[in-house]
Amino acid sequence: MKSINPATEEVIETHEEHDEATVDARLDAAWDRFESWRETPISRREKLLASAADVLREHSEEYASLMTEEMGKPIEQAVSEVEKCAWVCDYYAEHASEFLQDEHIGTVPGSKTYVSYEPIGPVLAVMPWNFPFWQVFRFAAPHITAGNVAVLKHAPNVFGCADAIASVFERAGYPDDVFTSLQIPAERVAGVIEDDRVRGVSLTGSTRAGRAVAETSGRELKPTVLELGGSDPFIVLDDAPLEATAKQAARARTQNNGQSCIAAKRFLVHEGVYDEFVERFTEEMRALTVGDPTDPGTDVGPQARADLMETLHEQVTASVEAGATLRLGGEPLDRPGHYYPPTVLTDVPDDAPARTEELFGPVATVIEVEDETEAIRVANDTPYGLGASVWTADAERGEALTTKLTAGNVAVNHIVASDPRVPFSGTKDSGYGTELSRHGIREFVNTKTVWVEDAPADE
Repeated sequence: MKSINPATEEVIETHEEHDEATVDARLDAAWDRFESWRETPISRREKLLASAADVLREHSEEYASLMTEEMGKPIEQAVSEVEKCAWVCDYYAEHASEFLQDEHIGTVPGSKTYVSYEPIGPVLAVMPWNFPFWQVFRFAAPHITAGNVAVLKHAPNVFGCADAIASVFERAGYPDDVFTSLQIPAERVAGVIEDDRVRGVSLTGSTRAGRAVAETSGRELKPTVLELGGSDPFIVLDDAPLEATAKQAARARTQNNGQSCIAAKRFLVHEGVYDEFVERFTEEMRALTVGDPTDPGTDVGPQARADLMETLHEQVTASVEAGATLRLGGEPLDRPGHYYPPTVLTDVPDDAPARTEELFGPVATVIEVEDETEAIRVANDTPYGLGASVWTADAERGEALTTKLTAGNVAVNHIVASDPRVPFSGTKDSGYGTELSRHGIREFVNTKTVWVEDAPADE
C-alpha cells in the first residue's frame, strides 16, 4: 500500500500490510490496556487530552505539511485543520467530566436512582483521507477521554498521518495502546468488527462503506456511528446579497479541493436572481488559484488520488452529454498531478449524475428554482441528508425554512461546518449517530441505570 503525492505523482512511502498475527497482537494489547485505562480517573484523562492539544499546536507545521504531502490539502487549510484538532482536545479536556457525570433521577422516597455513563471497550474507527487528522481527533478526543481505547483503520493513502496521530498521543504522555493503528485494506475491516475485543465502530466514508459496516456491526450487535456522503443544497433566495453570497458559495464548494462530505454541491437559486448569481458565482470560481498545495496562495490543490479525479470527470462528462451546460472548467488540467479545475454546470437534467450523485471535487451544479416551495422540494429530492444552507437578507425567513429541510445540519447565512460544541450527524443515506458536543461523547458508553434502596427489614 502506497502513499502517493497527488501534486507530483511521486511515491512518498510504501506501507506493509499488517498480517493477522500483528492485528491480533494489537487487539490484544488494546483490550488489555482498556482494563486499566477505564479505571484511570477522568481528571487524569482530561489532563492528558489537554497535553495532546499542546502537542498538536507545537508540531502544527510538521503535521500540516504531512497532510498536504499525502492528500494535497492546501497548506493554509492544513494548518487550520491541526488547530481545529487542538480545539476539540481543549473542549473535551474541559467538559468531558461534566458530560459524563452521574445523572441523579428522583423516583421514590428512600431510594437512590441515577444513571452512570461507563466505557464499553476498544472502539474501531474507520476513517477517510479527506480530513486525515480532524476526522480521527473528533472521534478519539471524546471517546478515549470517556475511558474507551481507540483502534484506527485509516485510509491507505494517509497511513503517514495515522502514524503521526499515534505520535501525538505518545508525545502527550498517554499509556501505550490507548490509541493504536491497523494498516489493513478495506476488505479486512469486517473481520476486525467481528472480533470480540472490538465493542463499537465509528465510520466516516461513503454510503456504500457505511452499509457494509452497518451490516456487519448489526449482525454482531455492536453500536455504530456512521457519517456518510452528502449532496448538500445551498439555497439562494431572491433577497440574498449576491456579491457576498457568491463568494461564500465558491468557498463552500471548493474548500479542501472540493473533497468534503458537507461541501455545498447543489446551488438552488431563485429565478429572480438566477442569471446574476450564475455570473457572479462563475467569476468567483474562475478567480480561484489552482496549483501547488504547499504554496500559501493556492486556493485549490489536486484531487487526492488519480481514480477519484477520473470518477469526477466521468460524472461531469456524463452530465454534459445528458444536456447540462458547462459554464467553466470540465477538463483535467494538463500538468503533473491530479488537478481538476473549479467547474460550474447549469441546466442539469434531473437524472444526470451532477444531480443524482455526490460529486467529490470542485464541481458545482447550479439549479434554477421558481420559489421557496420548489427550492425545498429540490433540496430534499436526494437520498442524502447531511447538510444544507439558506442564504437570505432576512434571517428569520431563512430560519423558517430550516424546519422543512431534511438534513442533520442546517445553516442560515453560514457555510455548513462541524464545531466541537454542537452535535454533528446526518440522516437518510448520510448516516446516523452523533459526533461532537455532549451528545457525541455518549455514543460509545453503557448508559447504566443504578437503583439503590435500604435492605428490607426482617419481619
